[in-house]
Amino acid sequence: MKIRSTLTSSLLFLGILAFVAAGERSEARRMLEDKCRKSDIEINQSPTVPLPSGIPTYKVEIANTCVSGCNISNIHLSCGGFSSARLINPTIFKRLSYNDCLVNDGKPLSSGAIISFDYANSFRYVLSVSSVACV
Repeated sequence: MKIRSTLTSSLLFLGILAFVAAGERSEARRMLEDKCRKSDIEINQSPTVPLPSGIPTYKVEIANTCVSGCNISNIHLSCGGFSSARLINPTIFKRLSYNDCLVNDGKPLSSGAIISFDYANSFRYVLSVSSVACV
């Protein structure tokens, strides 16, 4: 009877240990996932002075608003067929393919950092974050 009780206690203990370990892994995964999210990248656009030709221009500011101090890299935006009548430094912003634009040449954007550029087009593009990587 004592062996059976010890075996039952041992199995219960191992079950509890496995449950705690799984919980810790889930908590660690949750913390890593909470470290940065697509929503930590904020995009603001505002109209600026048109080109001499009359083409409207827009200022885009892309900010890392992560409050946990995370750096975010490989920031990709959904950008449709983005194009500009004004040259944009491709290390700041470039269209890789239809609906895929890369910010900061894929390099990390520090927490609190803002990167900006101006573009000129007859209409304002809708830009939204499609993917990011936490670093």
